[in-house]
Formats: sequence, structure tokens, C-alpha cells
Amino acid sequence: MSTTTEDPFAVSLTETGPAARGTRPDEVVIAVSPAFAGFFTRTIVDVPHAEVLRQLMAGIEEQGVTSRLVRVWDTADLAAIAHTGAKLSGSGICVGLLSRGTTMIHQKDLPRLSNLELFPQSPLLDAEVFRGIGANAAQYAKGESPQPVPTRNDQMARPRWQAKAALLHLKEFEQIRHGVRPVEVTVAGSLSNTG
Repeated sequence: MSTTTEDPFAVSLTETGPAARGTRPDEVVIAVSPAFAGFFTRTIVDVPHAEVLRQLMAGIEEQGVTSRLVRVWDTADLAAIAHTGAKLSGSGICVGLLSRGTTMIHQKDLPRLSNLELFPQSPLLDAEVFRGIGANAAQYAKGESPQPVPTRNDQMARPRWQAKAALLHLKEFEQIRHGVRPVEVTVAGSLSNTG
């Protein structure tokens, strides 16, 4: 999972400057955590981060909406990441992502601990679900009310993955840069090499 070993599906994100409030009403911000596509390159079940981004962006674009990537450095709390991204989004809609794959769709005028859709069982999220998340985020950006993205439910996912999730959570928190404001990022290279 760490970038210390060569991952053929690794993608890197290049910082381009401080993240500003978007002005496009047809934009969804994808806000990633400190370790996403950096210290870690895959979700808890080995979905490459490049594939996660590719599917989210494809789902957004298929709805005729654009996406913008932001990295939130000062927290590894999903609600805070997603809410920060929503306040930066021109449409007020954001998809927040943790490295392990836990995902949330947030809206700027909702309380931080509220959200439009939450996907807490990261071991059950695959490419199809990430594409659906992107599509739903785009529909919210257009003022629509989509049906929630269908996901699997596995009562044993939590106990089966709890130890690994806790370890990933600790490693994610080690990547936090206190006092650093969100930054715009671009994908260095291509997302097309994912499987």
C-alpha cells in the first residue's frame, strides 16, 4: 500500500497552488485525504487510487459536470475533508475520500457531520460504486435528487477488516500537516493505465 514499493497502478498528485473557492456552478470537487495517492496508493481492498479517481471523474463527466481535485492536509477526518471540499466547490458539492476508500458526498450548506451520502464500508467499494458516487455527486451539483448509490452490505466486513482499517487510519493521521491549507492538485501522468 505504501509508495515505497513500485506500484504499476500508482498515480501521483502534483500540487498547483492554494485551493480557491470555485466559480463554476457545474463543478464537483473531489477532496482527498493527506495520504491519498501519496503515502498510500490503494484502498483497503487494493483498488488502485488511480482507478478510484478515474471512476469518480468518469461518473461526474458522464453527467455533463466537471471535476476539480483538492488535497486537504490538516485533517484525516472524512466529514471535515468533504465539508471543506464542498465549501471550495463552485456547485457546493464535494466527494470526500480517505485513503482506505471510505467516501462521502457532502454539500456546503449542510452541517459538517451531516452529508448527502456516506459510504462507510470501504472494503465493499469497487470501481462500479465509485463511478456511481461520481454520477450522483454530479446530479446533486445540477440540483437533482438522485437515488442513493446502491452498495453491498456485509455485517462481517467491520470485524474482518477492523484491525487493518485501524492501522491505515493511524498511518493516515501521521501524514497530516497541521496549519497547511487545502491545495489544488492535478494528476501527474495518466489514469488510463489502471485495470
